Amino acid sequence: MESSVSFGVILAVLASLIIAANALVAMAVLSLILKNDSISLCFTLNLAVADALLGLAISGLVTDQLSSPARPTEKTLCRLRMAFVTSSAAASVLTVMLIAFDRYLAIKQPLRYFQIMNGFMVGACLAGLWLVSNLIGFLPLGIRGFQQTTYKGSCSFFAVFHPRFVLTLSCVGFFPALLLFVFFYCDILKIASTHSQQIRNTEYAGALARAHRPPRTPSDFKAVRTVAILIGSFTLSWSPFLITSIVQVACQECHLYLVLEQYLWLLGVGNSLLNPLIYAYWQKEVRQQFSQMALAMKKGLAACLLLLLARDGGPEGRRESVRYITTMSHSELEG
Repeated sequence: MESSVSFGVILAVLASLIIAANALVAMAVLSLILKNDSISLCFTLNLAVADALLGLAISGLVTDQLSSPARPTEKTLCRLRMAFVTSSAAASVLTVMLIAFDRYLAIKQPLRYFQIMNGFMVGACLAGLWLVSNLIGFLPLGIRGFQQTTYKGSCSFFAVFHPRFVLTLSCVGFFPALLLFVFFYCDILKIASTHSQQIRNTEYAGALARAHRPPRTPSDFKAVRTVAILIGSFTLSWSPFLITSIVQVACQECHLYLVLEQYLWLLGVGNSLLNPLIYAYWQKEVRQQFSQMALAMKKGLAACLLLLLARDGGPEGRRESVRYITTMSHSELEG
């Protein structure tokens, strides 16, 4: 009972952080899309939405963990909850793949990128992504081989879904996606190396008269370094859960469900907390949008305080309010 309560508290904290972080990122990215009409940011927005939905899905499991054993969750309700969790996680992983392909296409075909990745294509990709995600999430509900035969009332992933389902997802989805990641970014690394050599040759040819100046490092390598972190985060978050699930299928006598559900599953879900930091916060335009949002919030709070001061502070308070507003107007004009 005590371990179940502790797990419920950890789950509640994780769900709250996931929802809050991705909601902030979604607001910032949506503002950028409306401001700059940037189509590629729609994928980042979709990632934030998928991760926020995952946080919302696991928050529904908190009550099951914190409630008393005398009130077990119905099997059908537990299946639906786990299907929602699985479909949201699948949408998150598939969006990561879509972002990887989008960046790969932008580097591989820079002249044709905007012809290929137009508004219709982005909408079609996102619609297909959510269709596939829901098919994956609700697949065990239609296939008996992916369901557990017994249910004891405590709702958890492996209480209703058999590890064979995770084995199928690993072989059909996760490991092929990982190989696709590696292919994309090995090719990106090759392109970055070619660009680097071209830039160095150009600088060397144009700097014979100032040979003391070292060649600059191209920004392509910074993107490749970021991509390496993305691949590492994705792999380290989900591969322990999937590999251990495969071991559980191969070794029926090995009772690994506790480790899978209370440790490794949380590690995979934690990737939805890393995604807004890696995929959105590290983008310069999103960081600038966060700064603008924080500045607007600061100005709004200051304006509210000044209104209260002007109302309750008498003539002196009104003079202070006018002086502050004049100072802010001058600073905005100078900025």
